[in-house]
Amino acid sequence: MDVTQITATGRTIIESVETAIVGKSDTVELALAVLLSNGHLLIEDIPGVGKTTLAKALAKSLGMSFKRIQFTPDLLPSDITGSSVYNQKTGEFEVRPGPVFANIVLADEINRTTPKTQAALLECMEERQVTIDGVPRALPSPFFVIATQNNIEMSGTYPLPEAQLDRFAARISIGHPSRDAEMRILDLQRRSVPVDAITAVVTPSDLVDVQQAITGIQVRDFVVGYILDIISATRVLPVVQLGASPRGSLCLLHACQARAALKGRDAVIPDDVKALATAVLAHRIIVKPEHRMRGVTGLACVNEVLSKIAVPTGP
Repeated sequence: MDVTQITATGRTIIESVETAIVGKSDTVELALAVLLSNGHLLIEDIPGVGKTTLAKALAKSLGMSFKRIQFTPDLLPSDITGSSVYNQKTGEFEVRPGPVFANIVLADEINRTTPKTQAALLECMEERQVTIDGVPRALPSPFFVIATQNNIEMSGTYPLPEAQLDRFAARISIGHPSRDAEMRILDLQRRSVPVDAITAVVTPSDLVDVQQAITGIQVRDFVVGYILDIISATRVLPVVQLGASPRGSLCLLHACQARAALKGRDAVIPDDVKALATAVLAHRIIVKPEHRMRGVTGLACVNEVLSKIAVPTGP
């Protein structure tokens, strides 16, 4: 599969998703770049702006097995991963897989459950497997987690552990639509629910082909150096307790390859890095408590780094 085919496939998926998500082309493209680079996606925003709709639209457009888990305070880890149950007829224990055994798992309002239950996804997201009664069981391939969460300031929520946040390739927000976009939303929703009408526009094999082709997108040394300069800078900021991890640099590299292909290019350019750096890195940065109390955020830290590091123009 060449770049032209990747671009065409990506455009088809984006057009499908945009039948339900209006006026957010950049957000949809960013989300798709994350998924095509085999990453997991966290969508964080206030209630009612379309987080779940975006996740469902992406899942339905990609045409793979799909499960939705509604996270609540009483949800147990076994409700996600599955458990071993005694069968009285056979006299043996048998495994009943949980909803995580699907190509695409929508973890809806993931921060409304306890940290113990949130941690049930750690092994799933990193190793693409689940251990039940000491036996590792492989998850379907490809495997994506698309999680939504309300802002931590909202009542009844639990902050995600840092280890789990780091497993999400990117965190994005949707934001309020423009007046024109919201008018179109109202017009569409009067007659039907657009996301319900979405059907698969690619096959699982198409998606695997795209993922494999994306790994061949060229990343020249000066672009890799730019990524490493950004990552290193996040680790030495005075206000930062913990900067971006090596997993963050890998996620940024792979997401940039996907974005370049979606834009019709066979090589990553510094603009790809700048466009994705905040989404991929901000949620990985832990600000020192005294600075966090003053309103300093990971997003502000990444923006500061981007403003200080010169953008390379070539080797």
